[in-house]
Amino acid sequence: MELHELREKAMKLPLSPGVYIMKNKSSEIIYIGKAKALKNRVSQYFGSHKNHSEKVVRMVGNVYDFDYILCSSEFEALVLECSLIKQHKPKYNILLKDDKGYSYIRISKEVWKRLSFVLQKPDDDAEYLGPYMSAWYARNAVDCARKVFGLPSCSKSFPRDCGKGRPCLNYYIKQCCAPCSGRVTLKEYSERVDAAIDFLKKGDSDSVRLMTEQMNAAAEELDFELAARLRDRINAVKRISEKQQVVAASVPEQDAICMMTEGEDACFAVLRFSDGRLYDKEDFLIRDIGRGAEPAFARAEFLKRYYTMRNNIPPVITLDEAPEDEELLLDWLSSMREKRVKFVYPRKGEQQKILDMCRRNAAEKLAQSRGHSGHELSALDELAGLLGLSSPPEFIESYDISNLMGSENVAGMVVFRNGRPYKSSYRRFSIKGFSGQDDYASMNEVLTRRFEEYFKNKDSAEGFGRLPDLILLDGGKGQVSAVRPVLERFGLDIPLFGMVKDGRHRTRAITDEGREISITSKRQAFTLVSSIQDEVHRFAIGYHRIARKRRSLSSTLTDIDGIGKERASALLSAFKTIKRIKEADIEELMQVSSMTRPAAEAVYAYFHNDSPDTKS
Repeated sequence: MELHELREKAMKLPLSPGVYIMKNKSSEIIYIGKAKALKNRVSQYFGSHKNHSEKVVRMVGNVYDFDYILCSSEFEALVLECSLIKQHKPKYNILLKDDKGYSYIRISKEVWKRLSFVLQKPDDDAEYLGPYMSAWYARNAVDCARKVFGLPSCSKSFPRDCGKGRPCLNYYIKQCCAPCSGRVTLKEYSERVDAAIDFLKKGDSDSVRLMTEQMNAAAEELDFELAARLRDRINAVKRISEKQQVVAASVPEQDAICMMTEGEDACFAVLRFSDGRLYDKEDFLIRDIGRGAEPAFARAEFLKRYYTMRNNIPPVITLDEAPEDEELLLDWLSSMREKRVKFVYPRKGEQQKILDMCRRNAAEKLAQSRGHSGHELSALDELAGLLGLSSPPEFIESYDISNLMGSENVAGMVVFRNGRPYKSSYRRFSIKGFSGQDDYASMNEVLTRRFEEYFKNKDSAEGFGRLPDLILLDGGKGQVSAVRPVLERFGLDIPLFGMVKDGRHRTRAITDEGREISITSKRQAFTLVSSIQDEVHRFAIGYHRIARKRRSLSSTLTDIDGIGKERASALLSAFKTIKRIKEADIEELMQVSSMTRPAAEAVYAYFHNDSPDTKS
């Protein structure tokens, strides 16, 4: 069907709850959604694409037909939608790869036993602990056991390598007993392994209780050396437990979920807590979520997909922001749990710290997948939250004006991409519309010229042909007010703010035309904005100095008969410095555009104290 035919069909749908099923030319299901009013929801797809994300536009371009199923309520439609998506796995729905498998802790059958984490349980002679549903938990349990009881994690083989090498760093930081050094007997090593296995089987509290009993017994038998070793192990277990235990005393069982986006990719991080302790961590990278996709919609889609894969639904789900259809989702989750579920959105206290940890995990995972650091993405996320942006800005453009009492009036434009300077997109501007000092008019001219270039080059989607996600001006409300009409005149909806400095020329706040937003309490965002402001100021000042130097050199050349501003500028562009112009011969000077032989002879004579009449 053509687009207008699909819209006509959609306009005939009833205003009833239901599920709609989009299909391509091969009758394959490519998208499934639910609606409170089918006619209103489905017809939106086949109207104007102005408010659609790129992913939705692509999906609609592949729709050839659609079906629908009427439901008695929106809740029934939600349940059916989740069931159908799980069954058909449509291309354009958010789909999560459920890589939850059974994990094990392997205890080798060697004389010098080794502990390791494995994803499969092969048919060998080794002993296995598990299965564990959480690979993250099993891997961390092995890591903790090795550190607490000083067991090696290297690839050396014992007793073959005993006494054949120097201990590695782990020995010196008391995380390995270093059997490679030959200082540890097999009996002592085996004691450590047995204690580690007890720790893994019984947990830290039972392990501490058992080792305490053994320590007291050793002390009574005057085996003070063994008692001291057990005491050190008990203290190590307690230290590890304190570091790992993230306590939320008022909420012993909960999930914490955060979303980070960058470009068309997103990452959801899930931290799962039981008995006030973190017991599982999951990350879900979602490619091609679509630039401009509504975060509330994406969160709702993720929650539906995630909890159709997980049976244990907690009473509390901590979220960074509210999902779409919040009440409907809560009813659905409560019905599956058969007890009440609630969403919480903390802004302070221990719960906020848990959410921050979750956000850092999502940022790091997403950043690694795109080849940069989670710190940069976290800073952009903080900045987006402060400024009320729907997603972290990928491209930030910043502008500053530089002049000296109105002379050599120039501007610099710097670009930060994903929190880093993107120097290939830096640009310089000479103010041409007027002379004298007027920073507001200068900023207006620069942004006007920048967006005129955008409409000339927008098909390239590079350089000036790409719009920024955020504009930051070096200045306050006046600069913002000078530029706002430019955006309105071009019909552009780009977030625009000024960067305000204090008396010491340090970044203090961000401002629009009506308010100031303090950023000093948000460390990562503050550092990012400060670096942007410093960079654009440095770039503009640098260009101003070049312009002043060029003007000074140009003045020297215009003292020569027959050399005006145009020829002086051409000579400097060709030779860069007065020294190189002085070293050039007449033939080289004549190669410069607009230069004639008499002009070249005049320049040569000027720098060589000769009369041009003596040169041929």
